[in-house]
Amino acid sequence: MNAKREAAELGRIRTGYSRPNPNPDKGPIPVKSKTFVLTSHSREYVEAAAKLYGGRVEQWTPQRSNIAQWRVITEARELKAILPAGDPLHQYNEKWGGGGCERRCDGVTEQLKNEPCVCLARYGEKWHQRPPTQVCRPTSRIGVFLPDMPDLGVWRLETKSHYAADVLAGGLDTVLQATEGKGLMPVRMWIEQRTRVVDGETKQFQVVMMVPSLPKLRHALSGPISTAAALDPSTLDRPAIAAAPAERPDYLAEARGCRTADDVIGVWHKARNAGHGSDELLADLKAIAEDISKGIDPRTGEIGDQDGDVVDEPGPDADAVYDVEAYDEDDEPPAANPPASWPEAAQPGSVVR
Repeated sequence: MNAKREAAELGRIRTGYSRPNPNPDKGPIPVKSKTFVLTSHSREYVEAAAKLYGGRVEQWTPQRSNIAQWRVITEARELKAILPAGDPLHQYNEKWGGGGCERRCDGVTEQLKNEPCVCLARYGEKWHQRPPTQVCRPTSRIGVFLPDMPDLGVWRLETKSHYAADVLAGGLDTVLQATEGKGLMPVRMWIEQRTRVVDGETKQFQVVMMVPSLPKLRHALSGPISTAAALDPSTLDRPAIAAAPAERPDYLAEARGCRTADDVIGVWHKARNAGHGSDELLADLKAIAEDISKGIDPRTGEIGDQDGDVVDEPGPDADAVYDVEAYDEDDEPPAANPPASWPEAAQPGSVVR
């Protein structure tokens, strides 16, 4: 079985950070950020983010890790990104400890041990209202491209909120409905602070809103768009440049250069097949063919050879013998191509094509 292929992860997009606790016996204090926080193992990426979105680059070590990374608490309340093809959203209920991920559940089955959901069995349907030290936390991850950042790879957005998970999934469903997961889609993301009353208690939480970033709604609902449009959505609202019409041949000039009436008929068929046939053109071509049949040069109106030179009939040689081709009446004449013809005149009940 082939594993799902994903682009390289360049960094993370976060909606919060932690600050040191003045009490050394307690862990860091989590802080909800009003702006996006970008982190990465690469200082180059974080410095590029700081130039784009503002903020100060600093070294930072995530919780439950001893590997230092880089982060910038940006000044950006909104990010413009590109959603990859496919379904980039991954949602699980997870519980992490000092040894890493202890449980990963889809709400029915715990994936790591392949057993029924522990939180649901212990605490019922409202398990998510219990402290995170007791139950799994709804975890949503989604990878997006940041088009103005260096290199090709995704930045992973991660939230750990029950209510935020529903909002993020709903916004993503709207995007996927437009593209069917078959193409790239430019999106706008921003952090929104919300409240919710549950059992008489007001809960404050933040969500990441995600909507298609397109000039008009019709563009978002018209199906997949091109990669060029995903990189620059404004091109969708520009009027299309009409293709220049193909130059129409000068059929009369071509006919005047013909040497026989049959050649002129060939010009007519060429024009008709190209969709340029008309009664006026047909009449003009017939007149040219008639002139050629009478020996009149249609280019000059002069009678004689079309090149303007008089062709002398060959005379006898020194023995008074004419150089002619002998012809035997019993010989069969050479086969000729079927004669060209003009279109037949329309008759009642018939169709001329």
